[in-house]
Amino acid sequence: MILIAYDGSKDAQSAIDLAGQLMGDQPATVLSVWEPFVDVMARTGLGIGPGVIDFEAIDKGYEESARELAAEGARRAARAGLNAQPRTRARHATIAATILAEADELGASAIVLGSRGLTGIKSLLLGSVSHAVLQHADRPVIVVPSSEVAHERAAYRR
Repeated sequence: MILIAYDGSKDAQSAIDLAGQLMGDQPATVLSVWEPFVDVMARTGLGIGPGVIDFEAIDKGYEESARELAAEGARRAARAGLNAQPRTRARHATIAATILAEADELGASAIVLGSRGLTGIKSLLLGSVSHAVLQHADRPVIVVPSSEVAHERAAYRR
């Protein structure tokens, strides 16, 4: 079983398509990670607390969006030839750690995800989920750029 991290981006779409080409009708789980609103607030440093905002309602919306995204990814994976199931998970650490924990829990043989296409200073300042997954994974990881990013990179090398 392979785990495909899916956020709806062009890179993530390309990752699903390539996984289908490389891995045929393998069983796959398409994972979309969502972040509880209280964690968003803590990370951004905004001082609005419970009582002012309905955290539970916001989280339900975030989780539902993640469910829809995972279902979209699973449909794309099925069109690519994979036997895919959607899955969501709340982020309580980093997104990369959440993906790795899910891979452990599922016993995934590999992780497939899109690159963000970050280069130079941006990648140093912002970091990258795909980079963090690569650095900490204990199983094969395939990182796939979108066709646009791949073309930009090829043009840069020329």
